[in-house]
Amino acid sequence: MKVLLDLQYLNVASTGIKTYMVELAKAARKYPHPEVEWIFTHEPDKQAEDPSYKDLKSKFQKLNYHLDYFRWKEFQLPDLVKKYKPDVLICPDFISPAASLSCRRMTVIHDAFFWQMPENYPRWWRKYFLNLLKKGLKEDTTLITTTLYSKNSLQEHLGSQLPIEVIYQAPKGMTAALDQKFLGKLGLIPQEYFLHIGTFDKRKSLPLLVESYAAYLTKTESPKKLVLAGGPGQSKQMNDFPVVQKLVEKMGLQDQVLIPGYISDGQIKSLYSGAFAYIFPSQNEGFGIPILESMGFGVPVIHSDQPALLEVAHGAGLSFQTGNPKDLTEKMILLETENDLRERLIQLGKARSKDFSPKKFIEAFYELILKPAP
Repeated sequence: MKVLLDLQYLNVASTGIKTYMVELAKAARKYPHPEVEWIFTHEPDKQAEDPSYKDLKSKFQKLNYHLDYFRWKEFQLPDLVKKYKPDVLICPDFISPAASLSCRRMTVIHDAFFWQMPENYPRWWRKYFLNLLKKGLKEDTTLITTTLYSKNSLQEHLGSQLPIEVIYQAPKGMTAALDQKFLGKLGLIPQEYFLHIGTFDKRKSLPLLVESYAAYLTKTESPKKLVLAGGPGQSKQMNDFPVVQKLVEKMGLQDQVLIPGYISDGQIKSLYSGAFAYIFPSQNEGFGIPILESMGFGVPVIHSDQPALLEVAHGAGLSFQTGNPKDLTEKMILLETENDLRERLIQLGKARSKDFSPKKFIEAFYELILKPAP
């Protein structure tokens, strides 16, 4: 079986989708199958480092990227299908070509955010993107998503005409050496800070986390700090970075809430290795990779009771009511005062993280690829 994996989007992909694409490509190479021949449209590392469309500022730059992406999906990728004659085309970035193809398609739709939270996207862009997405859902297509929650959400908006399969992904494989000096540079003491890593998208509920943390400090007089690592949200509509900055200043927490921006894998490993707990207050997720990363490092997790996060944590995290800052504060205090609870969560988390691996990730794809046609 020839399988063509579309990796074009790696030139702009960030956070979860980038991790998904890179880990899928790495797993395909690390765990080959005797009946499957992989063909990559791009070399993963080289495509991910391509600077051509990084940090787009002007409308002209953004338009140029969208035109390039359209050309790729609707002309260049179909030409590659004709050239390589694959049995299966995998598009891990929501979009498959609108053109008729001679092969099966597997299109990964990571979540249903475009339908669930339309206010977070520019109206014209959302309309264009959904139109592009739907035109590619044709012929022999299987949709792949990340959790049962995402599957149910997609069926609400796309119907059940096309089969939707759930494949649990693997967390990011961070091979860089741990940055031994990073905590010192930030003035952090191991076990004396709460952690969140990710973009400042509105759905991440980071202003709520800051409010809950402020109440935690008032009630406990704890010296623990809060680290919010990551960059701004992906659009003006989605970006809560300035909101968080103003809130931190308003509450006088500039010395307690640290915002180091984008950080390297070595720095991420340093933060995980020393964190007292990871807090994931998001109001909507398709999967929740940081939960597994934290658990793998032996860091207990407090997360919202959003369905995807409950599914991924599977009882190995401490959940609070989504959108309820008081409940989050109470859970932070509970973890501070109940050492037995914290230790139990650490052990449960380590066990849960082992359920998600590159080998299991790619084996689920092989099962679908080699599954006989109905």
